[in-house]
Amino acid sequence: MSVFNKILVSLLVLVCITASAQTENSQPGVDQNINELVEVLNSDILELEFLSEKLKSVDQLDHDVLVFRQDKRSSRLLNDFESLVNRVAKLPDEVSNKEELKARLIELSEGIGNAIFNRIGEIQQRIDESYAKLESLSGGSQVISLAYLQSLEAVRIGYYQAMVSHIEGRKTLGLSSEELQDRLKPKIILYAETLAGRIELTSAARTEVQTRARQVSDNADIKAALMDLDARRTANLSRLETIIPLLDSLGLPSSKYKATMLQHSGSAISVSLFSSKALFTVLGDAWSVLKNAIKANAPDIIFRLLIFLAVIFLFRIFSRVTRKIVRTASDRSSLNMSDLLKNMLVSISGGTVMAIGVLMALSQIGISLAPMLAGLGVAGFIIGFALQDSLSNFAAGAMILIYRPYDVDDFVEVTGASGLVKKMNLVSTTITTFDNQTLVVPNSKIWGDVIKNVTAQNVRRVDLEFGIGYDDDIELAEKVLTEIVEAHEKVLKSPKHNIRLHTLGDSSVNFIVRPWVKTVDYWDVYWDIMREVKMRFDREGISIPFPQRDVHLYAEKDA
Repeated sequence: MSVFNKILVSLLVLVCITASAQTENSQPGVDQNINELVEVLNSDILELEFLSEKLKSVDQLDHDVLVFRQDKRSSRLLNDFESLVNRVAKLPDEVSNKEELKARLIELSEGIGNAIFNRIGEIQQRIDESYAKLESLSGGSQVISLAYLQSLEAVRIGYYQAMVSHIEGRKTLGLSSEELQDRLKPKIILYAETLAGRIELTSAARTEVQTRARQVSDNADIKAALMDLDARRTANLSRLETIIPLLDSLGLPSSKYKATMLQHSGSAISVSLFSSKALFTVLGDAWSVLKNAIKANAPDIIFRLLIFLAVIFLFRIFSRVTRKIVRTASDRSSLNMSDLLKNMLVSISGGTVMAIGVLMALSQIGISLAPMLAGLGVAGFIIGFALQDSLSNFAAGAMILIYRPYDVDDFVEVTGASGLVKKMNLVSTTITTFDNQTLVVPNSKIWGDVIKNVTAQNVRRVDLEFGIGYDDDIELAEKVLTEIVEAHEKVLKSPKHNIRLHTLGDSSVNFIVRPWVKTVDYWDVYWDIMREVKMRFDREGISIPFPQRDVHLYAEKDA
């Protein structure tokens, strides 16, 4: 710190001049924060003088502690000095002593760059010595030494930041900074390369240790090694993240270091790292790794892929065979299963065989099934919790399959929908209307409402009603209706049809005609009888009345 001691006296004089200029030129436009900054600088200078004096008479342990304190004060002093440079440069030209201040700042800045470089060299030497001693230490002593090294690394980064700020300050004063930049750039690039190498090395070592940890999960040494590698990687990532802005300030390429951060930072990624060059670098590295892996393992990959496809193909055949076997067994079963249940069993059996085939195919290409199955179990629990309403559909579907309120091709009316049942799964039932629309109804809606199965019975009654005029022959009409019903070939003899005079309406005498037919013949009989009744009534002179209204007009005589 001898170089900094030489600067302290000049800084103290500068502080006095600056304070005087601030007092004499208090006017609008003058930076009012300069006085506060001068007081801070004055305090730091006095503390540094005190520490420099005490360093001559302390033992080695306290010497290292006081040097560390001195470094922290020096870094802050340098940063405040550069802030003072910027604020003095912004003073209006009419402020007295401005040129004197700039001249003293220019004079003083000539020695700061060399002082910082010397101090960085001293710190590097101490770091090298500490790393050399680290191998001979163990236990608590090694932990303390590592913590000391972390502190020295932080101090070194602080001086790098101070050096970059000093270069910017020299530009503000109109001084050349090319020599300092030429000296700083190799050092900071080497440091960035070192940090990137440490990150990649610790990541590779961590991958290897994780592989061993899977084999021996309860080994305390392996867990401690993982924690140590994580701590080192995190520390180096933090340092590299601090160095990257300094590289950008010096105009140095930083995309590859940002790419290193993106590859190894995990979730702790700064927004500033997202640049096109960094992303392209990451993608390029990933593509290179992929190409090398493909080239090195192409025969194995092709062989495993062929095995994967072969297993999938075989189990696809097994799935089809299983479906046919289950279908045949269901058709021959004496349990009187519904077609819906048969279709469900066929679908589930085929899907189960195919799922087993996929799992076996994945195991053939080296994918571990245990973590996958565990993940599927957790995912199933989460999905089941999120889709609670769907579980009621499963329960309702199971109840429908057990109690069989309808089957395939049954005509049903449920929840306001009507049509033919085409298929069903454990979630929903598909219904096709007579105008060929497809309705998918949730099973819970069906099971929780009235289910009307129109075609569940083999025999149905056709309900018809016909009206004749009050002047028509009732016996003749009844005879005609009976002949029409008995003459139709699809009307069943048993149960016997029913033809009765039902009501005396406002404008007609109404007969009910109720023949019994097979369910499949319902509409044929309905339409045939309706047509034949109209034609026979016309031939027999029987009228089919319709509502009429008589209107009577009365002419009122003039008064």
